[in-house]
Amino acid sequence: MRERVEILKVPIDAVTVDEAMEELIGFINQDDFMKVYTPNPEIVMLAQADKKLFNILKEGNLVVPDGIGLILASKLKGLGLKERVTGVDLTDRLLKHCSTNNKSIYILGGKPNVPEKAAENISKKYKGIKIAGVCNGYFESNENERIIHEINSSGTDVLFVCLGSPKQEHWIDDNKDKLKCKLAIGVGGSVDIYAGTAKRAPIVFQRLGLEWFYRLIKEPKRYKRMLLLPKFLVKFVLKG
Repeated sequence: MRERVEILKVPIDAVTVDEAMEELIGFINQDDFMKVYTPNPEIVMLAQADKKLFNILKEGNLVVPDGIGLILASKLKGLGLKERVTGVDLTDRLLKHCSTNNKSIYILGGKPNVPEKAAENISKKYKGIKIAGVCNGYFESNENERIIHEINSSGTDVLFVCLGSPKQEHWIDDNKDKLKCKLAIGVGGSVDIYAGTAKRAPIVFQRLGLEWFYRLIKEPKRYKRMLLLPKFLVKFVLKG
């Protein structure tokens, strides 16, 4: 039975990266449509005001703690989250699994030409992986049905939704009854990392849980978003 903890009433699965990957492999090898979300403190805070987002996270088949703030919050009250499980790490492991197990992927999101470049680089890194298709995230609402049809027609097993939060979570939920793939996972900026238009923090920052600080150094304009972390911790300490 899955162990979940609540951070500001948002349920988060207490899993390691290895345990999360075991769940994902199980999802790929069954017939139902499964939804995976990777919230950080910013998304948990947004869910406090966005009731639909809150319910989307609550109904996720796997909700992993992508954010050092969630781990810190868990430690403050001994809730039991085991470790940070990032969307990028899960993406990397999923790609490796798909490349060696004859599973296909579809990439949805990113600026024009970005998912194509990401797919090209992924094909070079993971020999033999099946790219079922790609589509950038700059589409109008009246194009949605066409995109759903393309995804379903591609026969993909895994759908990487890289629309940014909370748009990607809303999109997965809005289309959950139409999608025929095995697994849809919201992984935000992963498409940019694989396309080479963005870089992940150096390993030392990753190990220290300071990727947010590295991004702040690289993009000072993100400071307003970063202010949500101390606000999140204060709110959590006061309300749990």
